[in-house]
Amino acid sequence: MALEQDFETFCDEIQLNNKADMESTAGEIAKKLNSHYYGLDKDVSSHLYIVGSVGRNTAIKDSSDLDLLFDLPQSVFKKYDAYKTGGQSSLLQEVKDILKERYPNTKMRGDGQVVVIEFTKYTVELVPAFLQNDDRFKYPDTKDGGSWKYTNPLSEQEECKKCNKNSNGIYFDFCHIMRSWKNTVGFEFGGLLIDTLVYNHFKDKDNYKESGYEDYLTILQNIYNYLKAQDKDQNYWLAVGSNQQVDNSGDGVFVSKANKASKRIADAIDAGDDINNVLQDLLGNDFPLNATTEKSSCATASCTYRNTEQFIKELFPVDIRYSLQLDCRVSQDGWRDFFLREFLKTKGILRRNKSLDFFISKTDCPKPYSIYWKVRNVGPVAENRDNIRGQISRTDLTHQKEHTDFQGPHFVECYLIKNGVCVAKDRIDVPIGTL
Repeated sequence: MALEQDFETFCDEIQLNNKADMESTAGEIAKKLNSHYYGLDKDVSSHLYIVGSVGRNTAIKDSSDLDLLFDLPQSVFKKYDAYKTGGQSSLLQEVKDILKERYPNTKMRGDGQVVVIEFTKYTVELVPAFLQNDDRFKYPDTKDGGSWKYTNPLSEQEECKKCNKNSNGIYFDFCHIMRSWKNTVGFEFGGLLIDTLVYNHFKDKDNYKESGYEDYLTILQNIYNYLKAQDKDQNYWLAVGSNQQVDNSGDGVFVSKANKASKRIADAIDAGDDINNVLQDLLGNDFPLNATTEKSSCATASCTYRNTEQFIKELFPVDIRYSLQLDCRVSQDGWRDFFLREFLKTKGILRRNKSLDFFISKTDCPKPYSIYWKVRNVGPVAENRDNIRGQISRTDLTHQKEHTDFQGPHFVECYLIKNGVCVAKDRIDVPIGTL
């Protein structure tokens, strides 16, 4: 019964919490563009569509992206389509200049297919488009001299809504849960791809209609098993509703992550371990712990260490959009250097008195960004020494140097912060033995 209530609490907690503010911003943008293109003063809704995860109702709290589409008059299309070259880029520039009149002090740019508006709390990506007779939208793509492409976000929204209705609200819950999982673990997994794959799993599951929170652990396992069975090298999937191609932009890393998650849950169940601990590690600190569980806290009278650990979501909104990979060069006088990730594949244990040079080995996050590090000592030795650490510090350095001082399953995390949002993160475990 407790786990059922915990899933309900968790799903309520991760609901999008800034939708009203986003809708207000969308209204201001609509008002400006409607006034310019249609002579509609003070019209905050006509011709504007909220799309993306927010439009599909699959975004979660502290979402840092608001995707909008504005339907422009056909006369505007004729004007820019007549350009021999660069018409699409010129269209983005025109829309940007109009919005700059409304937001003169806000950073704004044309970027490929969208006008990007960088507000403090979130970033707006506005697609200027043209409604077609088949309810698709034609939009500009500035790549390779410019072209026109098509999208159908309204059909995606409609199909997501239908799937959620048919599952009595469970579909949206698990779209939210998958987002919380990817943000917690820290890997790239696009929103539309999440919604598509969860939809593909749900569409043939009529039995989910009768499911409730008491079934959520089983459903979560089923989704992980479905994801781990996907081809990580597949180039694209067909999007829910629109059947447009959704690229495998994260190189299918979700497959291996789902496999690990599935195994962790199965192992915990088989061993009779506290499943709430596992679910919080996978889904984030919003998932409740059991009342009797002590985790990274000083809950007993005999506890003598300070709980100094910080969590990135307490400092910045977390919306993982890029990949980040850490590694660590391990060295000691008289020994050959080696890399920690390769060493861990053999399930080895580091010994004391070794020098550790943690570094960012790979990321696709475009600069500029800020770099934060967290070093966490875990285990009774760290607690007895009152040295669990865990503070998150900005260094803007790609390397973090440490030393193997004492036993414990320690770990190091790195975060990339861009426009006030944590957009990439990775963790590397540092198991240190007694010798």
